Amino acid sequence: MRPVVDGLVKKYAGTYDIKVVDLSKGDPADERLYRSFGLEYVPTFVLLNSDGSVSDKIVGARPVAELEAAFARLR
Repeated sequence: MRPVVDGLVKKYAGTYDIKVVDLSKGDPADERLYRSFGLEYVPTFVLLNSDGSVSDKIVGARPVAELEAAFARLR
């Protein structure tokens, strides 16, 4: 899944602010962010609208097309 995410980060640089949280690194800030959204599974994608509200929460590995469709629904 990481190559898919890395590809999305490159493709949408400047269009969307994509934050990748890697819990295996043990960064307390990443862990706090993960918990703040009440996440339980990896991978989980949380898409936020421009006002900070949650647009979508996608759990599990998904095809690129599905993730891109979720990006298109952001407002």
